[in-house]
Amino acid sequence: MAKRKRRGKKKIFRLNLWLWISSILVLAIGATFWSQTLIYNKENAQGQDVVRQQKIAWINQLAPYARLMQEKYGVIASISIAQAILESDWHTSTLSTQYNNLFGIKADAGQKSVVLPTQEFQNGEWVTIQGRFAAYDSWQESMKAHAELLYHGTSWNAAQYQHVLAAKDYQAAANALTKDGYATDPTYAEKLIAIIQTWHLSRFDVPQK
Repeated sequence: MAKRKRRGKKKIFRLNLWLWISSILVLAIGATFWSQTLIYNKENAQGQDVVRQQKIAWINQLAPYARLMQEKYGVIASISIAQAILESDWHTSTLSTQYNNLFGIKADAGQKSVVLPTQEFQNGEWVTIQGRFAAYDSWQESMKAHAELLYHGTSWNAAQYQHVLAAKDYQAAANALTKDGYATDPTYAEKLIAIIQTWHLSRFDVPQK
């Protein structure tokens, strides 16, 4: 009986030892995973912060000129900035980075231009077409062209954007852009308003008299 008891104790000891070692391994693996997760989350957060700071810097770069355009042409500054953000996808589109066209403005006959694929909302669905867009020497030239387009209208309708110019705030101006046919996207106004509110762009608007 004594031998059986000793053998039983050895088995229990081995089992406890195995459980102890397994627990240590599980804890070690868990600690390693948790540590790597914390590092990833920290790096991801830092990366997001860098992107956010870059966006803020770009907004601050555009804002003074957008205010000048509002003072000269009456186009609300926050609308100009929000359209630049939306149309250029935060200055990452080919049209924006290579051709300084922040607003997706189509080219007039004889104007320096580039043909690029673009999406338009037609008959209830998005379709990809080839569009001829204006090419500019600087983003300032692009913003001025945008303000002049809204101020002077199109070649076929000088009053094309009269409701945009008559708007007293950015919400009205955003809705007027859709009403006056600036973009085919049915949610264009909502997107602009969301951008303005998220980034507090109305602080750049020149107070209207």
